[in-house]
Amino acid sequence: MKDRWPASCLMIVPCLNEAAHIGALLQRLEPSARRLDARIVVVDGGSSDGTREIVSRFAAENPAVILLENKKRVQSAAVNLAVDLLGEGVEYLIRIDAHGGYPEDYCDRLLEEAVATGADSVVVSMETTGSGLVQRAAAAAQNSKLGTGGSKHRHQASGAWIDHGHHALMRISAFKAVGGYDESFSHNEDAELDHRLRQAGYRIWLTARTRMTYYPRSTFKGLYLQYLGYGRGRARNVLKHRVIPKVRQMAPLLILPFAILATFSFAYWIAAIPFLFWAATCLIYGALLAIRERDAHLLLAGPSAMIMHFAWSLGFWQQLLSASLRREAA
Repeated sequence: MKDRWPASCLMIVPCLNEAAHIGALLQRLEPSARRLDARIVVVDGGSSDGTREIVSRFAAENPAVILLENKKRVQSAAVNLAVDLLGEGVEYLIRIDAHGGYPEDYCDRLLEEAVATGADSVVVSMETTGSGLVQRAAAAAQNSKLGTGGSKHRHQASGAWIDHGHHALMRISAFKAVGGYDESFSHNEDAELDHRLRQAGYRIWLTARTRMTYYPRSTFKGLYLQYLGYGRGRARNVLKHRVIPKVRQMAPLLILPFAILATFSFAYWIAAIPFLFWAATCLIYGALLAIRERDAHLLLAGPSAMIMHFAWSLGFWQQLLSASLRREAA
């Protein structure tokens, strides 16, 4: 296989408490690792549910599987660690989410696209799916333009050069040249890195030849905390690089101000109109989706979208205001 590809690659799997998924994921990746002469590097952030033991069993039987300890816990640090320790002489890294699903030829297609296009980073579309009531509703919201604002990597698209997408493959030389992930980011580290890649002249290709499946949070609390983190991460990106959010990202920023304004509706009823209009839009969307799909469970897609919007807006404003207060205190 070394004649087929210009170099081997690292399949890097950051994880934390993924005992329910890691075994099946490694079984799916092992044939690709053999075909591509690649290493599977699981970087564990301190799992306590048996994840490390499962990976250790795989590693004992297959020398291509390597387990590393990520003392910093966050995913950005996990990828950096794997590249620092094992990236010498390797041309590509492939980032694998432990909580995702992948076609059997996923890594093959990514490498083919990298060779064919000369891209420094190949990103993929992401389809969200779920099995439980809340997970299915959250998936429906995340797959919609209402939930994601039309982000290209959230929807299947033809191959195109883009600014940002769901990280899949990256040329290690480009990754190192811009300093890897910023480990101070627990969320939105991919968009932050993509900004630096573009600033340095590197190119990002959204492939149409493969995609991944993502499994969302299975509780409303988990969904809320996830999007709270996303909002904070986006604000940190804005503050670090002084970039203006895109229109699709600006719209959710209004939700927290709408909610605050609505608290004055006891005195001025008109103050509640923006908040009520947004809530009605989300709920009607969920109802129409349930009717179209003939699935009453999808009525919860509307409330899921509301949780996502509100948490993202709250996280963004919290981060922005806290940074302003810190500057004033200094």
